[in-house]
Amino acid sequence: MKKIRKGDEIYVLSGRDRGKRGVVLRVLGQDRVIVEAVHVVKRHTKPNPQAGKPGGIVEKEAPIHISNIALFNPVTQKPDRVAIQTLEDNRKVRVFKSTNEVVDI
Repeated sequence: MKKIRKGDEIYVLSGRDRGKRGVVLRVLGQDRVIVEAVHVVKRHTKPNPQAGKPGGIVEKEAPIHISNIALFNPVTQKPDRVAIQTLEDNRKVRVFKSTNEVVDI
């Protein structure tokens, strides 16, 4: 079970976008995520008439390493670490370490 999933609200801990909050758009492999409006880079793209794509300078979100982000805890309004616990019915759930509250419903 992964500690960060698509749709999670996260807080950026380090890097040029430190302090920003955003929503995870995609999880890439084991250690990278793409976050909405975080780590935006400019890419020079060639036009592709067959696909109907114009060329030019395009801004898009680049991957960020998972160690540079933390899950945002809405109760404490702070970033928090996440642990994985097993419930009595053998379901695994994510839990905030500071408050022991379940992340998933």
